[in-house]
Amino acid sequence: MRLHHNNPIARRRGRPGFAEVASEVKSLAVQTAKATEEIASQILAVQGSTTTAVDAIRNIAGRMNEISSYTSAVTISVEQQNAATGEISENVAGAAQGTDTVVAALGDVAGAATATRSSAETVLSASRSVESAVAKLRGEVETFLGEVAA
Repeated sequence: MRLHHNNPIARRRGRPGFAEVASEVKSLAVQTAKATEEIASQILAVQGSTTTAVDAIRNIAGRMNEISSYTSAVTISVEQQNAATGEISENVAGAAQGTDTVVAALGDVAGAATATRSSAETVLSASRSVESAVAKLRGEVETFLGEVAA
């Protein structure tokens, strides 16, 4: 389509003149610039959110390492308690040979030892699960950070 440079004949035929086309192009350029600024602003906001998310993930990973450390300490304590309970159980069994009362008490102690052992196994299992989850999360965080850095 040929531009008619504000030609009165072109206007009479319903075609836009050069000034009208130029005005429309200018308007579109202004709208494009505004949209570009808005997109740039949104990109900056997403980058800020990503940085915040990465920091939060690092903090979570650090807390999970702390939890893993505490869980390991609890597991060791429970194992020591379990060993002590086992020793107590043996000592009580030696002392309980003479009387029915001591035998009944030994049954109670053995029950407590079994419950403690069961609790220790539960804590140990939970500790291993937490350790596994921490390792998995660490891998995912490293992958995510690698993707974000790329």
